[in-house]
This record gives sequence, C-alpha cells and structure tokens, in this order.
Amino acid sequence: MEEKDIIRALAALAHDLRLRVFRMLVVAGPDGLTPGTIAAQLDVPNATLSFHLKELMHAGLVTQERDGRSLIYRAAYEQMNAVLGFLTENCCQGQACLVPGTDSCQC
Repeated sequence: MEEKDIIRALAALAHDLRLRVFRMLVVAGPDGLTPGTIAAQLDVPNATLSFHLKELMHAGLVTQERDGRSLIYRAAYEQMNAVLGFLTENCCQGQACLVPGTDSCQC
C-alpha cells in the first residue's frame, strides 16, 4: 500500500462522525448497513451522512452496493487491515513483541 493511500485513509478517519460511521460498519460485519439505519442511529441528517460516506469510500475504507432500491455500505476490511499493517510494519524493529496471550505490544 502506498503512503498516499494511508494518508487518505487516516485523514478520512480523522473526523469524529466518519470514525463513528466506520466503527459502526465494522461492527455490522458483512451484512453492512443502509444509510437510513446509520443516520437514525447517529442522529445526523441524510445529506451530512452522504458527504461523509463519500469521503470514506474515496479513502477505500467503505464499499457501497445497491440491493434493489437500497444502498448497503460495508467496511472494507482488506483496506482497514492494510492500514493497520502499514502502521505496525516495523514495530519493535521487526522483533517479536506481543505479550504472550494478548494482542498487545510490549515495547
């Protein structure tokens, strides 16, 4: 993954509403959510949500699929994992650093 793609993804997540939307979609899993469901749960206007979903899609963090008359948004797990991988790629100078039995780095 190129650095410019990482910067775009992190910039998209650097907004509180977009971060909340993305986290909701991660929790929703492969079923995804409709914009109406997201807007209702976050109590935001549809136009505002639409703008932020476009930003997340532009960053590659969210996908959109039409299901009949509905749109379904899903977290793009491959992109999310690529961002996380980039951020932790050189953790602890390549040494094994996980605390046994956890997902935490001991550095």
